[in-house]
Amino acid sequence: MTSATTPPASRNPLRLVLLAVIAVGLVLLGGGLAVALGLGRGADRPAADSVDVGFSRDMAAHHLQGVEMANLVADRSTDPAVRGLAFDISTTQTNQVGRMQGWLALWGYSPTGGDVMGWMGGTGSAGGDMSGMHMGDGGLMPGMATEEELADLRQLSGPAFDVEFLRLMMRHHQGGLDMARYAEAHGETSVVRTLAKSIADSQTAETELMAGMLTDRGGTPLPAP
Repeated sequence: MTSATTPPASRNPLRLVLLAVIAVGLVLLGGGLAVALGLGRGADRPAADSVDVGFSRDMAAHHLQGVEMANLVADRSTDPAVRGLAFDISTTQTNQVGRMQGWLALWGYSPTGGDVMGWMGGTGSAGGDMSGMHMGDGGLMPGMATEEELADLRQLSGPAFDVEFLRLMMRHHQGGLDMARYAEAHGETSVVRTLAKSIADSQTAETELMAGMLTDRGGTPLPAP
């Protein structure tokens, strides 16, 4: 005796409908973003050595380390304020990484490569020389934690973790701030300038918040990058 087998598609038609809607939405979103960026008109595509491309690559990489550190918090801290801050950083910066990598894909550039920090030459938005913001010791961008610092952080838990997390994340934000301010002032496309301003504003506010949190927990900040 044999039993009829219902095809997978007919067992869950709603799933197929949802997948189709999502697929169409992604196409429309990509096309809408391309129109907003003026893609398809070669003159409006940022050059490979532009601030827009360099910022999108480098800030995405910078953010990814911030997300990595923030994602350690859930398993190592019981402090509600630290956990809430880490959740905000992780979700916000993950979203921003997706946007920057999406622009690079639409522009036809790899998400990695190029002259890291080379786009920050010349004079910054505040009129100062930005040459000091190039790659630091060990090939790290400003404010980024070393592998040794990350390894030490992973070994901590509880209040000791909270203090070291705040110290590293505060320095991390300080390093990214000048990158964002430079892109806000010198980016070619409005989407890059707008995102850069949003990053600068949020990281300024979060740095001030972390300074107070660190003091409340008996910690002292690391030297600014």
